[in-house]
Formats: sequence, C-alpha cells, structure tokens
Amino acid sequence: MRKLKLIWDFKGPDGLKIAEHHAIHLKEFVEIEKYENLLTGFEALNDFHAIAFLVVPEDQMKLLRDALKPHRGQVYSEE
Repeated sequence: MRKLKLIWDFKGPDGLKIAEHHAIHLKEFVEIEKYENLLTGFEALNDFHAIAFLVVPEDQMKLLRDALKPHRGQVYSEE
C-alpha cells in the first residue's frame, strides 16, 4: 500500500525548533490514539524552512488529515 507524508511547514530563524517541537506532539498523538507503524519526524530544508511530518498509509490519510490539519502532503518514498 502506498504511504503519504503529511507535512507541516515552519519558516523563519526558529523554524527548526518549532518543527522539532511539533514532531513531539505528533508522536504523542500517535501514542495516545494507539496508531502503529506511523513514522514521525522533522527536518530542515534550509536555514529558514523546516518541516514536521507524519507518514501514514493511504487508507488512513483522510481521517488523520482531517484530525491534524497538515499544511500539505506528498507521496512518501523511502530513500
């Protein structure tokens, strides 16, 4: 099954810290709601743009998208 990456964008000089903090909340949500095998994390795209993300199976995307309101999404590929 295809996986999708739900993404939250954070910009500015504090973007990476905010993305890291948001990823903690995503992980807590996954644990509280008892989801299994969902990947959470954060990464810096450059000095002023960072993201927090949640990788989900396509069949769970709509439910999680509506609950968490990501800024955008894309097909996830394991690099």
